[in-house]
Amino acid sequence: MYKHLLIATDGSDLALKAVEQGLALAKALNAKVTAIIVTESWTTFATGEMGMAFPIDEYNRGCADRAAKILSTVAKLAEQTGATCEMLHVKDQFIAEGIIETAKSLGCDLIVMSSHGRRGFSRLLLGSEANEVVTHSTLPVLICR
Repeated sequence: MYKHLLIATDGSDLALKAVEQGLALAKALNAKVTAIIVTESWTTFATGEMGMAFPIDEYNRGCADRAAKILSTVAKLAEQTGATCEMLHVKDQFIAEGIIETAKSLGCDLIVMSSHGRRGFSRLLLGSEANEVVTHSTLPVLICR
């Protein structure tokens, strides 16, 4: 069945539920797991005067610290589950693209992630990374809600 799962997380409580589900599935299938967090480029957020007030080094350090903390939590969950899990922080990519490209480059055969299930105006404003992954991935995607 599935041999290598890519589990995407952003550290939210909902994403951690998807991590737990993905790890349990991997354990049951005796599959390899790679947990991933993707952080977008500083230029996606900071332009003009905001870029001067919030330097790129500080942004990158904050992203790295946050990713390390989130992946540390995933590592503990993997250890408790008994699943073998590698951790990966993908930097300077749009989230959905980073997830899809990493899954392909690592030879994963299933992407596991969560979805907040936003609709209407909130989805328009906040977007949906899960929807982007499902729409553009050629791999199967398991969405946990």
